[in-house]
Order: sequence, then C-alpha cells, then structure tokens
Amino acid sequence: MPRAVRRLPARRARPASPAVSAALAAAWPWLKAAHIAFVMAWMAGLLYLPRLFVYHCAAAPGSEMDETFRVMERRLYRAIMTPAMLASWAFGASLLAAGGAWGTGWFFAKLALVLAMTAMHGFMGRCLRDFAAGRNRRSARFWRIANEIPAALLLAIVVLAVVKPF
Repeated sequence: MPRAVRRLPARRARPASPAVSAALAAAWPWLKAAHIAFVMAWMAGLLYLPRLFVYHCAAAPGSEMDETFRVMERRLYRAIMTPAMLASWAFGASLLAAGGAWGTGWFFAKLALVLAMTAMHGFMGRCLRDFAAGRNRRSARFWRIANEIPAALLLAIVVLAVVKPF
C-alpha cells in the first residue's frame, strides 16, 4: 500500500527588516520602471549589435567603412549596452530584495534565461574585440541567426515574468 505523500507549503521569500521593506515597498513602482527602462536599452543593444556585425562582415578590412563600424560597435557596447545591463541587474536585484519572487519556479527559470542573455552579452563583447583586431571568423549568416537569440530570450523572459506559469 503506497504511503501518503505529505505536501509541503510553497516556499515564501524571507521578509527583509520592516524599515527596509517599507522603503522598498514605497519605491517599488520607481524601481520597476527603472528596471524596465534599462532592460529596454540593453535589449536594443543586444538586437542592434549583431546587425552591425552583419554589415561589418561586408566591409573591407582597413577601409573607412571598417573603421566606422568599429567605432559604432565599440560605442554601442561600452556606452549603452554594458551600463544598461549593469543597471538592469541592479534594479532587478532591488526588486527581488523588495519582496520579489525568490523561491518561485518561474523566477529561477527567468534567472537562467537572464544569465543566458548576460552570456550572450559577453560573447558579443568578445566578438567585438575580434572585429576590432581584424580577427572576425564568423560569417554574416552566422550573425543574422545570432540576432534572433536575444529576441527569443526576451520573449521567454516576458512570458515568465507576466504569466508566472509555475
């Protein structure tokens, strides 16, 4: 005869101190707005940089166009993408500290996808250095396909954050 399985209650986030909780709760809409705005800026860069790489593949090495793409790519990565990524992580962590979804299944799935997006950011940074040094080994076709990865990650992250399926 099978034994009865005892169901455990769902894990809940451990509350922060009352003073911190009150301050974060009051700031919640502002934290969320900042998080969304910085994620949008980060995503714009993640979607645009591979497109620049597609066009850069067609530029003759050492040409004026090659130099123009190097400058555009470097500025996009360093001045927009990386600060936006860091701010996205910071505001996301503040939302989590404010009583977010720690301990829920959808959050850990979202976190895994955000880590994958961060890895994609790092991969693009490495490829940016290869382009700058004239060592690109990837084709324009590769970058057209790679351009779809951040979009797919974003779609999955939005579904997890809004629908919270598990």
